[in-house]
Parts: sequence; structure tokens; C-alpha cells
Amino acid sequence: MDLPLLRLLPGRDRRVKGGHPWAYSNEVAMSPEARALPPGSPVRLEGDDGVKHGIWQFNPHSLIAARVLDRDPAARPDAAWFQARIAEALALREKLGVARHCRLVHAEADGLPGLILDRHGDAVALQANTAGMEAATPLVLEALHALMAPRVVVARNDSPVRTLEGLPLESRLLHGTDATARIEEGGLAFEMDLLSGQKTGWFHDQRENRARVAALAPGATMLDAFCHTGGFGLVAAQAGAAHVTLLDRSEPALALAMRTAAAHGLAERVTAQRGEALEALERMVGMGRRFEVVVADPPAFAKARKDIPAALRAYLRLARLCAQLVAPGGVLFIASCSHHVAPPDFADAVAQGVWRARREARLLFQGGAGPDHPVHPLLPESAYLKALLFQLR
Repeated sequence: MDLPLLRLLPGRDRRVKGGHPWAYSNEVAMSPEARALPPGSPVRLEGDDGVKHGIWQFNPHSLIAARVLDRDPAARPDAAWFQARIAEALALREKLGVARHCRLVHAEADGLPGLILDRHGDAVALQANTAGMEAATPLVLEALHALMAPRVVVARNDSPVRTLEGLPLESRLLHGTDATARIEEGGLAFEMDLLSGQKTGWFHDQRENRARVAALAPGATMLDAFCHTGGFGLVAAQAGAAHVTLLDRSEPALALAMRTAAAHGLAERVTAQRGEALEALERMVGMGRRFEVVVADPPAFAKARKDIPAALRAYLRLARLCAQLVAPGGVLFIASCSHHVAPPDFADAVAQGVWRARREARLLFQGGAGPDHPVHPLLPESAYLKALLFQLR
């Protein structure tokens, strides 16, 4: 059966012809037939000049009206197509040596717009952020079963971006009965609950950064602020940190972290402190506390563009407080996962915060997510994670 035909408006095809993976609603001819298509429908996209642009997923109710699936106009996004595309993503992670515990699919960069798949051993967390991937979820599940037969698949469809696509927010089991999972990293096994934890359960994007910090931690005292289940702190403790203080507001997350610490014989060198991080950091500064390694990996401060000024002020404050807690010669790692905040603006806010703490700094590393989070070259905004590592005098 032939797919519906969607046309671009005259003179509105420059971006699509330039390789951009999105077509906006003001670039598409919204005929009555197009408006009547169910959200997420696969369509053939053509210019008004007859140039064929391949197969796209279409949502007539979204600002981003169409997202490319395949540049081949003869392609058909059936179960075999999804299996081949996910197999390609899996092959890359196998080359990277992280296939068992990784971001298995990173949306547009892996040719599956709006789809996030995180693999945690025999468990998979799925996030469908577009109407197209919501509709295609049964095909994605079929592909996962064929490729890796996961024990459990959990839908973590609770990202606010789904509301822009007219989709509900929900978390539920798609396959299996037990939503727990185990992540292996840095010589440790971390437990998690895929239904109740943050986002898709584990922050694979910081894997390389956790290893980078852990390499500086042997013999050091460390503060892991916004620690969640203790990824940075526990990997550093396993690498030989003298003592790690975990700070988070979530009691269940801290309980999981301490359970991991106990299971690996690290409990005597790890302390959990529950509290709102910024308030706790203020108190620590007032008490004159010092740590040789300080990590601050907060949740997104900017949920929307309008939040950017407030977010930059918050990053400046966070950097100022953390810098005051770093012992002379120690290191500060600070990150932002707010994709609305541009890397130069984040770096400037952090630099200003460090300076207001009256600390001289040298930047040791500036980067982002690991290579299992590839970025589409024409969607630089999808490089959401920003990470900075300093040594402070």
C-alpha cells in the first residue's frame, strides 16, 4: 500500500534540501487531506518541484510537522525496517564496547526521530517523544525482541516534550513484570527501578565523565552533589577515594546508593546526606567544609527558553558555592543537561561563579555526553549535556 503524499510549499524547501531532518508546519502544504492524517503517520515528502525527499513521520498538530525516517522514497517503515535501523545502532555501541549498558538509540542521530532507548543489561527503557514513535512503538518492541530478547521493557513516556505532540505523560511496563534493573560501571553494579527512577533510569551520558573524575579521586575526599543513586561518588570510591559524601533530596535514591556501597564493601567510606542541594551547599560553606573533589550534576535548570536567564543565575550560584568548597589544588566538575542553555553561556556563568568565589581556576576538560549519545550534525541543540572540569588554586 502506497504511503500518503505530503508536499512542501513553494520556496519553503531550502532547509529540507540542505539535509535538515525536520520540516516545520509553515513549510508544509496543509491540505484538508494532510490535516486529516492521524498524528505520527508515515508519509512520502516531496517538494512542489517534484523532488522526492523520502519517507517522513507526520503530525499535523505539531510545530515540527514532519521528521525524516528514510531518504529513500521506496522505503517502508515496517517491522523489518525498524529492526534494521535498531540493529545498526546496536552495532555502533558494540564497536564502542558499551552495548550491554548504553544509550542504544539517540533519536535523530540514530535515524529514529524522537525515540530514546536506554539499555540496562537485560532491561530496556523506551521513551517515545513524538507521535510517530508513539505509533511505531509496537514495531520497536518487535525489533527489540528479535535483536536482544530483553527481560523487561519499560515506557518512560513522562517527558514534557510529549505534550507538544499532543501525547499523554505516562510510565508503564510494555513487556515483562519486574521493572528493576542492574547497571554495571566502574567495577560496580547499581540497582535501579525503571518505573520510579529519574528519566530512563541511569545517566549513561556521564559514563566517561565519571571515569575522568574517578581517575583524580584516589586518596581524596569528595562531595557528589545532586548525586541521585551515587554514580559519580561510588565510582570514585571504588577507584580509591578516601571518603565520599553523597548529597541528594531523594531518600529512595540515597537508599539505593548506600545499598550499592554496602554490596561492594564501600559503606565505611561513603556518607549519605539528604537535603536540597543548593541549601545544603550554603550550609557547608558556612561551616567551612572543604573537599578535594566536588561534583555538581544537577537536573535541568531550564525547562523552556523563558527559563534561561534564571537558569544561568542558578548555575552561577552553584559554581560559586561549589568553588568555595574545593580545597586548594582540588578539582571541580560541574555539568548542565539543560539543552536550552548554550554551551558558551553555561561556561561563562560557571566561570563567573568560580571567580566570585575568589578562586583562580584552570580548565582541564570541556565536553559533553559519551559517544553512545551521537548528535545529528544539523541539530546541534541535541548536544544537550555540557561538562566542565577545573582545578582550583
